[in-house]
Order: sequence, then C-alpha cells, then structure tokens
Amino acid sequence: MTLLQLHYALTIASIGSMNKAAEQLYVSQPTLTSAIHELETEIGVPIFARTNRGVVTTEDGADFLEYARQIYQQYELLEQKFIKKRVARRKFGISTQHYSFVAKAFVEMVKHFDTEQFEFSLRETRTLDVIRDVGENRSELGIVFRSKYNRKVLSKLLAERDLEFHPIIECSANVYLWKQHPLAGNESISLKELEPYPGLFFEQGSESSSYFAEEILIERDYPRIIRATDRASMLNLMVGLNGYTLCSGIICEELNGTDFITVPFREDKHNQNTTMEIGYIRRKGAPLSEISEILLEEIRKYLNNAGQRIINPD
Repeated sequence: MTLLQLHYALTIASIGSMNKAAEQLYVSQPTLTSAIHELETEIGVPIFARTNRGVVTTEDGADFLEYARQIYQQYELLEQKFIKKRVARRKFGISTQHYSFVAKAFVEMVKHFDTEQFEFSLRETRTLDVIRDVGENRSELGIVFRSKYNRKVLSKLLAERDLEFHPIIECSANVYLWKQHPLAGNESISLKELEPYPGLFFEQGSESSSYFAEEILIERDYPRIIRATDRASMLNLMVGLNGYTLCSGIICEELNGTDFITVPFREDKHNQNTTMEIGYIRRKGAPLSEISEILLEEIRKYLNNAGQRIINPD
C-alpha cells in the first residue's frame, strides 16, 4: 500500500468517475485502474463498484477511505511543513442542513482566528451528506434536526457510523413566507389555509426519503410541492410563487434580508404540531476542538438572542 494509491482512491471517490479522475491525476486510465486493483487485492476488499454511470464506493470501501483520508491528510501536513517549507493550514469543516443562523454563527466564529493559518469549510448540504461528512471525518460537526417522526431512522444511521446527537434547542413548527404573501398578516396559519400555495422543500437527492427532509411536519399530505437545492432559490420561490416552507421559525435577517417572516403554525385535530429538536452530531466520544467550542457558543448566543430556549450542553 502506497501513499500514491491512497491519493488515487481518494480522488476517484471524490469525483465518482475513473475517466475524470485519470484526467485530474494526469495518468492513463489503465494505470489508474491497475493501481486501484492492486490496492483492492492487498486489502482484500473492493473499494469501488463499477456502474454504467461511473463508480460508487462500496460499504467496505467507505470504511477503508475514512482511515485513508486521515493518513493522507497527515502526509499533506508533513509535506507542507517540512518539504514545501510553508506553514500548514489547520482545516476545520462543518456540514449543516440549510440554516441561516448556522451561517451567521460560522461568520462570527471565523472572526476569532487568523484565516491565513486556517482553512475553514461551511457545507450547506443534504441530510444524508451531513451525516456522511461527519462519519468520514470530512467535517468535525454536523447540524441536523430530529423529531418524533424521524428520530428512529436518524438514530439508526448515526449508530451505524459511530456518531452521536447532542441537542441545542427545541422549537415548534412555523410557516416561513414572504412579507407580501396573502397569509402574512395572520396570527397563525393552518395547513388548510396553505393548500392553495406551493410548499417548498429542500431536495434530498436520489436517496430521498421523507425521513431525511429538513422541513418539520413532512409526513403530512401536501397538494403542491416544489423542491429547491439552496436557500437563495427557496427565497426566490417564496416571492415569485407565494410559496412557503415549514421550519423552526429562526431566520437571520442579516443574511436573508428583511422581506421574509415566520408565522406560528396552527394545529388542528388532524394536523398536530410537534417538537423540532435541532442539534449537532459528532464522532462518538470525540473531544470538541477549540474551533467547535467557539462555533457552538456562537450558535447558542445567536439562538438565545433570538428568544429560543437553549438546552444546556451535556
């Protein structure tokens, strides 16, 4: 097993294509294929499965690459410090569902550090990718929510990847919409009143399941559904189509502007409200780094100022 083979495998996993990986690595595809075959033979498990659309990582391969990534990152740090003679930047990443308050807290956290000495990453992404990023050590923390509806499924996924969930706040469902929406003046809004308007939901990819949705009360029946991949598109759809989404009620005007509001969701006997528990995930038993501690403190500070009830850190 060589560092070059690890580099090849990590590149293929990142790109998902032998052809494109070979181009990026400036090697021929037969050379790349041969190197991976030798590596798979040596470790005794297949790392990749070939499909008509490229390559995908096997379950054993994902486990192997998790360790390979750690080894190769350490090699890069050594190379930067002792061979390239430049100070190695410390890396920190967080993956999160689409929460503007997390982006705001991330901004405040970065201000505590010299960005010449650090490489920070904020990844707003799909629920499964948040879990995978933390499980594969791509991100130190992940921010997700759980509820009575998705708790069992999320708990199983986290346990399989040796991850644990730590709650930060609990809140109930709110309707998030444009200030000029016909229902914006209501003191509360029911699902019945929302029926004429499109419900907006974040796209969760080919492995989509209602259990991975970022919106609370996803198990209800919505007659009109539009999916988007980012917060900017979601806000545009709210304005252009009078769309709405169901969320925690926490919005950051500094980042999202002042043209949007949240209105409490009004339950009825057929559509009960429920608790939305937002928290962070990390490797089980792993200590929090100084950066993580500061980021979580900034998140709690923002939520406290927004009037949210903070769950005491464990």
